Amino acid sequence: MCSLNKPITAPVGETSFEGRRMLVSRLARLTVLAQFFLPDPSHGSHLPLTQYISPTCPPKFPPCSIAIANPPKFVSYKRGVRTISKAASKPTSDTFLEMEPHSLDAQKLRFDFLQVLRSRRSADVPLSVENGKPVASPLYQDNTLPTSKSEAMESCPKVDIKNFKELLKEENLYLITEAGEQGRLPVLILSMKGSKERRSAVVFLHSTNKCKEWLRPLLEAYASRGYVAIAIDSRYHGERASNKTTYRDALISSWKKGDTMPFIYDTVWDLIKLADYLTQREDIDPTSIGITGESLGGMHAWFAAAVDTRYSVVVPIIGVQGFRWAIDNDKWQGRVDSIRPLFEEAQKDLGKREIDKEVVEKVWDRIAPGLASSFDSPYTIPAIAPRPLLILNGADDPRCPLEGLQIPKSRATKAYGEAHCLDKFKLIAQPGIGHQMTPLMVKEASDWFDKFLKK
Repeated sequence: MCSLNKPITAPVGETSFEGRRMLVSRLARLTVLAQFFLPDPSHGSHLPLTQYISPTCPPKFPPCSIAIANPPKFVSYKRGVRTISKAASKPTSDTFLEMEPHSLDAQKLRFDFLQVLRSRRSADVPLSVENGKPVASPLYQDNTLPTSKSEAMESCPKVDIKNFKELLKEENLYLITEAGEQGRLPVLILSMKGSKERRSAVVFLHSTNKCKEWLRPLLEAYASRGYVAIAIDSRYHGERASNKTTYRDALISSWKKGDTMPFIYDTVWDLIKLADYLTQREDIDPTSIGITGESLGGMHAWFAAAVDTRYSVVVPIIGVQGFRWAIDNDKWQGRVDSIRPLFEEAQKDLGKREIDKEVVEKVWDRIAPGLASSFDSPYTIPAIAPRPLLILNGADDPRCPLEGLQIPKSRATKAYGEAHCLDKFKLIAQPGIGHQMTPLMVKEASDWFDKFLKK
């Protein structure tokens, strides 16, 4: 019924522009059919999102796959203006899919991205929960000290509650998201005791080399304001790391073996599983779950929201960038420097004298397929519409160049405009700020969640 195991090609006689339009229309209906069973966040209960992209279709349906003979090409764009070659200027079968309406584009993107996530998973296991304990000595893979504090996080608005520590409920647990050591997801949850009503929840995601315990000031502040506040250790961080080079080693291993996706994608898989869990909790409103993060955590929040609509309000902080734009415009150095040992290893393996844009592109394609093409910000940022989205960046951030956000911003503005909710999209670039989360950003994020998430 929904099996399409052969490449789809245009029927005889449908070589005209109108014929291609009809073909794409048929593909649209088939794509929607394939996505028909994706969870609806307006419902109180959900089946796991990852179930719908398993090797088989939902119960009673045969295997389902969609193959396109000539997949769309994503032409490059430079300096804020999309560059279209002569070959790409015509509405051919290679480029026509890019012209489809936003809703179809978003559904197909989610489908394709989930396929990529599943491509390097270990064996599927039922999502289960194990009890944990507070971490006495959190592992930081940089120079952060246990006594270090973040001025920005400490500035987060909070409610002054007498005996706050006694009234604060802390949960430490593990979610089993897949087989293997990295499939054990550490979760920290803070909330106020006593409430019997379902509450809004916010997931917080840490930056590179940090861990969930680093985020505690934010968790406590949000908990004091009535939220259920959740933090996790991303892949190869915190309790999922054994030493100070675990994350770096995982990145290099991914480049050499191509069997994992430690940069962004593997943690996005965990966040889908986390949403499976959170939507089943009796203290959380399943239609009111927000997500935010800093730097690497901002990227995690961005991609998790793009693929999983159960994250209903989204605030990536110093994370959104244009990976393709950076390559095309020789602005990739800042991002490369954040995980430089990976690129140095790739440079050697490719026989290069120095890291150049070819090395950068090959690394992204290897460790995070589609990151600098079909899943880059010009496609995944608009896919978040019509859910409230606030992007917070520094105007002078070398890792997230503001110029590289012009196309994602323009496309997102169009998507939110078509949904008649322009007030739900905003990009703030703080003047004079580089790659740094500031008190202003924390306050803006807090206000955004209070406006669109809290009930």
